[in-house]
Amino acid sequence: MTSHPGFRETQRRRTRRALLDAALAELEERSLGSLGLREVTRAAGVAPTAFYRHFRSMDELGTALVEEALESLQETVRGILAATGDAAQRGDAAVELVAELVRSRPAHVRFLVRERHGGVPAVREAIAGQLDVLAEEIGVAFAADPVSAGWDADDVTMLARLQVDHMFMTASAFLAASLRGEDWSAATDTARAQLRLIHLGRVNWPT
Repeated sequence: MTSHPGFRETQRRRTRRALLDAALAELEERSLGSLGLREVTRAAGVAPTAFYRHFRSMDELGTALVEEALESLQETVRGILAATGDAAQRGDAAVELVAELVRSRPAHVRFLVRERHGGVPAVREAIAGQLDVLAEEIGVAFAADPVSAGWDADDVTMLARLQVDHMFMTASAFLAASLRGEDWSAATDTARAQLRLIHLGRVNWPT
């Protein structure tokens, strides 16, 4: 029975999941560049040789974590773009969606925040590439908004990237507050104020 292809595939998926989860747990207070393959396999409860059935290197494992983490971020971005109401209401919705992402996927968010400018080039480049895709999606939505009528494409791109940076800055502030044992009220108020400032700059931007 254990040789059945369906059983083997289930086991393969479980092992891959165990490796990813073990890496995330080990990365709670350290960077990917300082994490060794044997530490991950030991935490996952598998032999080191099993690692290579799923990933060619720690860099590839890190890239897989990026792809997994960015899936949740993409959902958050789409939720922000779909928010309705005036600028203040949309800003509040954006901050709450980022907060929910941090609450539901703290390990993934922590990984992205730390590794975005980290020491593993392949992972840093993977994050940058995925964020470029997100910025393009945001840019398309901003370009179609009447507030951006007449804007140069470069200005729309700048605004979209600013939105992405703000999401990361807000997520980082929530993580830092949790680490200090504080509630998120101050970080939330700051994030909302920053978005109001961005909006004021947007409506008064010269075209």
